[in-house]
Amino acid sequence: MPQPVSNEIREKIVIHKQNKVKEDDIAKWLIISKSTVTKVWSLFRETGEFVPRPRTQGRKSAIDKKTMAKIETKILQTPDVTLLELIDKFKLNVTESALSKKLKKQGYSFKKRQLIRQNKTVRTFKKNAENF
Repeated sequence: MPQPVSNEIREKIVIHKQNKVKEDDIAKWLIISKSTVTKVWSLFRETGEFVPRPRTQGRKSAIDKKTMAKIETKILQTPDVTLLELIDKFKLNVTESALSKKLKKQGYSFKKRQLIRQNKTVRTFKKNAENF
């Protein structure tokens, strides 16, 4: 997605449009497209400002801030709580991986359990006099 036009150019567009200059002429002078001039001018007429709107793209989170605060409190109370337990307790409509990603964004980390054999046998080679 292209970057928005600078505020300096936006201000020039508004000034020229207020002085009844045609959009085609403004676009040629500022070396921008006519649609950009049209969009900046209509934004100025709607809001009274020429600064670009904030980008609010993307999917909304399934976990709101209030629920996230409750989850964080639960984690502080019982640090060994699992993701499935959190999902069940708060009746969340998310997967384990989605909750995991959300908690990682909040700064939490997870330590995986390492499976280590109890009786670790080491193979050693003995010289056997009979074989030589």
